[in-house]
Amino acid sequence: MAPSATASDSPSPSTTSETTENNFQPFFVLHRARSRKSEKKPTGTWKTRRRIDLSPSSPKNGEKLDAEKAGAWDDYRHVNIRMEAFDDVWSKIKSTIKDVLRDINTNVFNDIHHWVRESFKMITSFAIPTFPEATGSFPMVTDATSKQLFTGLVLTKNMEFVDDLMTFEELGSYLKSQGCHVANLSSLEFSLKNGIGGCLRSLLRQFLMVTLDAADVSILATWYREQGSCDNPVVIIIEDMERCCGSVLSDFILMLSEWVLKIPMVLIMGIATTLDAPKSILQSNALHHLCPCKFILGTPPERMDAVVEAVLVKQCSGFGISHKVAVFMRNYFVSQDGTITSFIRALKIACAQHFFVEPLSFMLWFLLGDDNLVLQGEKYGLSPEMMLKHALSLPSCQSIGRDKTTKHHGETIMNGLAELKKIQCQWSIVVLCLYEAGKCDKVTLLDLFCEALDPDSFKSRALYNGRGLENDSGVSSSDCYKHQQYYTTRNSGFICQALQKLRDLPAVQLCKLLKGWGKYTVNVPQIHEKVKKLLSEVKSEDGKGSGQDLSTISKRHASRKHLKIEDSDSVNEKAAKLLESMVRIYMQPLECAAFHEIVCFKNVNALQTALIGDPRRRIQVDLLEVQNIIQCSCCSGSSNALLPSMHDSSILYTLAQEHGDLINLHDWYQSFKSVALRLSNKGKRGPNYSPSPKKRKVSTKPAKPSEASIQYPFVDSIARFCRAVTELQITGLLRMPSKRRPDYVQRVAFGFRE
Repeated sequence: MAPSATASDSPSPSTTSETTENNFQPFFVLHRARSRKSEKKPTGTWKTRRRIDLSPSSPKNGEKLDAEKAGAWDDYRHVNIRMEAFDDVWSKIKSTIKDVLRDINTNVFNDIHHWVRESFKMITSFAIPTFPEATGSFPMVTDATSKQLFTGLVLTKNMEFVDDLMTFEELGSYLKSQGCHVANLSSLEFSLKNGIGGCLRSLLRQFLMVTLDAADVSILATWYREQGSCDNPVVIIIEDMERCCGSVLSDFILMLSEWVLKIPMVLIMGIATTLDAPKSILQSNALHHLCPCKFILGTPPERMDAVVEAVLVKQCSGFGISHKVAVFMRNYFVSQDGTITSFIRALKIACAQHFFVEPLSFMLWFLLGDDNLVLQGEKYGLSPEMMLKHALSLPSCQSIGRDKTTKHHGETIMNGLAELKKIQCQWSIVVLCLYEAGKCDKVTLLDLFCEALDPDSFKSRALYNGRGLENDSGVSSSDCYKHQQYYTTRNSGFICQALQKLRDLPAVQLCKLLKGWGKYTVNVPQIHEKVKKLLSEVKSEDGKGSGQDLSTISKRHASRKHLKIEDSDSVNEKAAKLLESMVRIYMQPLECAAFHEIVCFKNVNALQTALIGDPRRRIQVDLLEVQNIIQCSCCSGSSNALLPSMHDSSILYTLAQEHGDLINLHDWYQSFKSVALRLSNKGKRGPNYSPSPKKRKVSTKPAKPSEASIQYPFVDSIARFCRAVTELQITGLLRMPSKRRPDYVQRVAFGFRE
C-alpha cells in the first residue's frame, strides 16, 4: 500500500471533488466486452447522432395544445362506457365460441357415451362380485378375457394440446350428466417421479372428494360398492396419452385390468397424432389388456371454420376486423400449428384494443339490438348532435363526403348504423353462399373470409357491376360468358374457385346447395325468390332425367361449357350467374362502408406488437416517455424537460440521444450531474441557515465546509450514474467499454420511425 499522506499533503476540497468526479474505476463492476483484434479506429462517422423519433408529428405550441385539450370530448371518463361495451361484446363472443365447439363435438360425445354403456354391459356380464369379493385386497381370479380393459382412443389431430383441454373437460361433464362416474387425469400425473401412486391418489381425490395419503385401489372399490347403485360405469379420461411416462401408464393399465370386474372401469385416452401411438409408448403386456375403439374429433380447420362462421361471418356481436387484420390472424393461426386458442386470444386482444382506442366503439350496443343508444350517450354527456358530428368526421365519411353521407344516412347516427348493419348482413349471406359452393372443392371458410374482406377486390368488381339482380334475366348468355371469362382471369382466388365448382355440381348436390341458400337468404326477398325458382327447376329437371345417370348430366354440362356451347336451360349456369350477381352487388366489405371505424378493428401493427412483442422498442418508449406513464404532479407541466425527480435510467437514456454511436462517459456524466444535482442545489440554503424562525442567527464569519459535505453529492451522483448505466446494459441498450476505448460506451439500440 502507498504510505499514508500527512495532513499537510492532503489535497484541497476542489482538487478532491475534481478527482472524485473523473475517477469511475472504483464504481465499475460491469462486464466489459472482449477486445477485438479487428476493431478499427473510430472515424468521423461515429459522431453522427441518432435520435429516437417516436412522435413523427411536429411539436405544437401551448395555445394549440390547450385548444385541443379544451375541444377533446373523449377523455378518461368516457373510457368506462367503452369498457362496459367491451365486456358485453366479448362475453357474447366467448359464449358463442363455447357453444360452437360444444356443438361440433356433440355427435362424437353421443357415440362415446353409447360405447361406454355397451362396454359396461360387457363387463358386468362376466360376473357380479359380492361386497366382500369386491372390497377384498386381492383381485378376482378369472380367465384372460374378463381382464380386457375397454379403451376409447380419441383422435384429436391437434399439434398443440391446449385446444383439447376444454374438449376433454366438456366430455367429462357430458358423461357426468349421463350418470357416469368420471375422473380426468393429466399427463403430469403419469410422471416417473409420482409413479402409479400419484395416479391413484388423484383418482381417490376426485371420486371421494378427500385427499388421502394412502394409494390403495381397494379404497376405490369400497367407495364404488357403497354407492348403493352399481348401475353406472367408472370412466377414467387421460387427456394426453403421448405425454405420459410409458412405464407408469403401462403399470396403471395392468392394475386397472386386475380390478375391472370389481370396479367396472372404462378408459378414454386422447391421442394427437395417429391411432398407432399406443404401440410406441406402452409395453407389450399392457397392450394385450386393451380392447380399443377409435373416435375422431373435428379437425382444427373444421373447428376454425365453425368459429369464423359464428363469430366473424354471422356477426354475432357486431364486431368485425379489417382485411389486413384477418390475413395476419390467419397467418398467425397457421404459424401456431393450427391452435384455435391462439386465434381466440388474438381476437380478444383485437377487440380490447378497438374499444380502448376508438371513441365511438360503445355504439356497438346498437348493433347488439339495444335501442337506448341516445340515452346511453346522454348519460355520459354525449348529445346526438355531438355523436353525429364526430361520426361524420371519421375517415370513411370524409372520403364519401359530408353532403352525400347526410343524404344517404340521414341526420341521425342511428340511420347510419342501421345501414351499416344491413351491409354486414348482406355481406354475410353472400359469403355463406360461396362457402356452401366451395365446400365441395375443400375451400376453407377462413381463406374465403380473408378474400371476401379485401376492399381492392370489391372496388375492381364495382367497376364492372351490372344492372343488378332485377335485370339479370335480360343479360344474354354470351355476355354472361364473356363476363365470366374476364372475371375468372382477373380473380383466380377462392371466390372464383367456388364459382367454377358450382358449374360442375351434379343435380343432387346442386339441389342440396340451393336448399342451404334458401335458409341463408330468407331475409333478402329479391334473392330468396330466385333461389326458390332455381330449386324448382332442379327438381323438375331431376324428375325428367331420373332415368339418366346424374354424373352423365353433370359431364354434359361441363363439356358444353368447355366448348362454349350456350345452354339457356342449364340450372348450373343460372345458379352460377345468380351467385356472381350476389358477389358483385351485395358482397361489400366492411371497410368500404361508412362509419365502419365504429365496429371494425384495423390496426394490424398494434395487434402484431401485442402478440409477437417488441420488448426493446417498448423499453425505449417507456424510458423516453416516463412523464406520460407516471403522470405525477411535478412532471405534468414540464412537457419533455428533464427533471431531477425522474428515474436515473430515464435521465441517462434521454441524454444519450444527444450522442452518436459512441458516448463519452465523462461528458455523459457531466450532463447527468447537472440534472441530478439540480434538486439539491435548489434546496440549498447555505451552511449558516437555521430552520427555526425564532432562533435564526446571521453570522458574518463564513464556516469552512467539511470534506464530506463537498464529496458526498459527487460520490452519490457517480453511484447513481453507474447504477443507471448498469440498468441500460442489462436491458440491452448499451455495450460496455472495451480495452481499447475505456472511456466510451456504445449504443446498440436505436429507435425506428413508425
